[in-house]
Amino acid sequence: MTNAEWRPMTPADIAAVDTIAAAIHVALPEHAFVFAERQRLYPKGCFMLEVDGEPAGYVISHPWHYLRPPPLNTLLGRIPGDASTYYIHDLALLPSSRRTGAGSAIARRLVAHAEEVGLPNVSLIAVYDAATFWQRHGFDDVDDPALAKKLAGYGAEARMMVRLVERA
Repeated sequence: MTNAEWRPMTPADIAAVDTIAAAIHVALPEHAFVFAERQRLYPKGCFMLEVDGEPAGYVISHPWHYLRPPPLNTLLGRIPGDASTYYIHDLALLPSSRRTGAGSAIARRLVAHAEEVGLPNVSLIAVYDAATFWQRHGFDDVDDPALAKKLAGYGAEARMMVRLVERA
């Protein structure tokens, strides 16, 4: 039986994040210092997936500005005080950890966190064939021609997606 568990990411995990990112995002490389800065700026949104005690995935997320996703491989400097979305920068799972339910578990956790911090929506840029996964979790495509240039930097299949946060 496989034991897949999400835990908070620490600065010591950045090397493993970099290794996983290099394996998953060959066409969309980012420097380790980008991951390290996001973990430092918003540790509540950064998690490591361990499968049987070994790093098998990660997620990096943080409050941000709706419809203004940061460019790839760019430092943020700070988390904005006037954030209008909870932005999922990256969810990366090694092939061996897919179909374990771990991706769905962290997606639900991030949406719940967005609600806890009072943000009205969760947004992301789906790359490769990930849009179907995100659609299953209530995300819809955002059709905004002003995003075309920015999305082009994420690859031909890139799609901006959003999910409204349910209010109690």
